[in-house]
Amino acid sequence: MGDSFQTALQSIRKSALSKLTQAGTEEELDQLRIATLGRKGKLTHLLRSVRELPPEERRQAGEQANTVKQELEAKIEELLVRLHDEATQRALAQEQVDITLPGTPLPRGRLHPITQVMEQVVAIFTRMGFQVAEGPQVELDYYNFEALNIPRDHPARDMHDTFYFSDEVLLRTHTSPVQIRVMEDHQPPIQIIAPGAVYRRDSDISHTPMFHQVEGLMVDEGISFAHLKGVLTFFVHEMFGEGTPVRFRPSFFPFTEPSAEVDIGCVICQGKGCRVCKGSGWLEILGAGMVDPEVFRIVGYDPEGVTGFAFGMGIERIAMLKYGINDIRLFFTNDLRFLRQF
Repeated sequence: MGDSFQTALQSIRKSALSKLTQAGTEEELDQLRIATLGRKGKLTHLLRSVRELPPEERRQAGEQANTVKQELEAKIEELLVRLHDEATQRALAQEQVDITLPGTPLPRGRLHPITQVMEQVVAIFTRMGFQVAEGPQVELDYYNFEALNIPRDHPARDMHDTFYFSDEVLLRTHTSPVQIRVMEDHQPPIQIIAPGAVYRRDSDISHTPMFHQVEGLMVDEGISFAHLKGVLTFFVHEMFGEGTPVRFRPSFFPFTEPSAEVDIGCVICQGKGCRVCKGSGWLEILGAGMVDPEVFRIVGYDPEGVTGFAFGMGIERIAMLKYGINDIRLFFTNDLRFLRQF
């Protein structure tokens, strides 16, 4: 084998091993690998010169050159792993997480203000012994109107502006049909509230096509208007405050007789008179009355043996008064700036 080949091979090996001990980063090591073992590297160039040696020396020269190549590749790989581990440990030391620090707070969901007020209303009445009853939102005309003493030619139907699927099927316009269904299935005494969504074809700053009601019913022997006044006065004071004035005004509903509308002292001006209460100092919040004897006959009750009262309120209106909201559409726009206030 030519001395010049052997000398060049050992020189390349010695130089590469020396530079390996000096390489401090993965980038420096990669540059050394390219300079020595790359396509234009020193050892690669020397391997190509093997063909120029005499035939009897080529095999041994090639084997020695490949041995040096394998040795350098192994040492470069070993050093690369060590440098990578060291870099990882340095990064971990610099970027370590202090687990004693508080975590990033996650935004918490909130109940919709309508849901909150609905739950408050239901809680007040359940404390008085009322049971919660539910019924279908897609209702029959019979339960929504006729069983409530509202026949097909009754002018009160015009007040409801109903969504009809057919002549007999509709979206309920109030939760009063639940009262009929409960009375059909149970004998007195009955003391229920019926919360839920209802539907009417109406939409402006104080009305929406879908809204929520809570209606109540109490039936037993000896139930009087005094009981009705006591229950609703207690509700008003629980919902709006102990000192809130309450008054009952005569009104008309087809399924109650006598009927009344319940007003509270204006929560905006405290009864002094303002734009919201139209200067009267009072705000109407619900309708009520003694159950009409005809309704009892329809469900099979003896109107001579039992009496009862019913009432109904819109949850959106209660919420608007409780929180001073002037546009009902805010409840349904999903504006987080509005919803986060509750």
